[in-house]
Amino acid sequence: AVRVQAMARRNAIVRRLPAIETLGSVSVICSDKTGTLTRNEMSVASIVTAMQSFSVRGVGYEPIGTIETTIGPVDTARQPGLIEIARAAILCDDAELKNRDGVWSVEGDPMEGALLAAAGRIGLLVAEIRAQWPRSDVIPFDAKHRFMATLHHDHTGQRTIYIKGAPEVVFSRCSHQRTETGDTPFERDYWLAEVEEIGRRGQRALAIAVHAARPDQEALRFDDVAGELVMLGLVGIIDPPRNEAIEAVTQCRSAGIGVKMITGDHATTATAIATQMGIGDGRHVLTGADLDRLDDAALEACALDVDVFARASPEHKLRLVMALQSQGMTVAMTGDGVNDAPALKRADAGIA
Repeated sequence: AVRVQAMARRNAIVRRLPAIETLGSVSVICSDKTGTLTRNEMSVASIVTAMQSFSVRGVGYEPIGTIETTIGPVDTARQPGLIEIARAAILCDDAELKNRDGVWSVEGDPMEGALLAAAGRIGLLVAEIRAQWPRSDVIPFDAKHRFMATLHHDHTGQRTIYIKGAPEVVFSRCSHQRTETGDTPFERDYWLAEVEEIGRRGQRALAIAVHAARPDQEALRFDDVAGELVMLGLVGIIDPPRNEAIEAVTQCRSAGIGVKMITGDHATTATAIATQMGIGDGRHVLTGADLDRLDDAALEACALDVDVFARASPEHKLRLVMALQSQGMTVAMTGDGVNDAPALKRADAGIA
């Protein structure tokens, strides 16, 4: 009870008294990345099209800034590829940017807010684009399919589907890519290399694609985005690590507590951020696909040796926690309780 009072003074709410004893016995912490180890203050740092790469300059969520290449700022009005990516970012997006007393903030998902800010820096107005292209239907983002798609129509009746999501998911549905001279066959190797480069810079890669809808289409189904998409580009989003989280990781390690990062991000991005945080060795990372190929015995060994796990679902987190528990570890979980709870509640006996 004394310990509960001490934690309450530090704004920690304890529902069950025995949890304090469990916390005192923790031997490994499994942590999500976004918003836990990082600030959850996202901003678009780079944009890649089929023709070239751009850097995005700006502060916070203010939709004002510049777009540059290696030779300097560019005139975005002369970059139709950038304009179309910005339009897609505005339409396939549920967030809102708000300006209160000169301070810009986001209502909704921080990543989607970062996309809106980048679209503003390219030169598009959110309200204007959304008025020109009203939304008819949507496939919301879900961790299982890892993309979002929206159906829109303009005032002439033209209908378009925009898709944004994990690169590997969007790539699997693309047959072409948009260039300045028209659509050309999709070059998977080029885009995979760009995803790796974005990840090495510690940025999260997001793919954006488009598909022409039928003239009479009013509803959006999964079959409508199953293939024949046209790749528009990649967006690199940066979310800086929390300084206090870096310090906390150091303190945990000095106390003999292991720290493992389990994230839904790309493996290269996860490794780059983990290295900044002092987690892992900068080389070894397992993805959700890797975990699916391991039986329980093999996973138990890997769970001890590997500290960074990428493209992980809540079900993967459950398997990892159970694998660590089977080795006699007391596991503490931090991260996205909303998404993870349905899976992790099945193993809550030894989780702090």
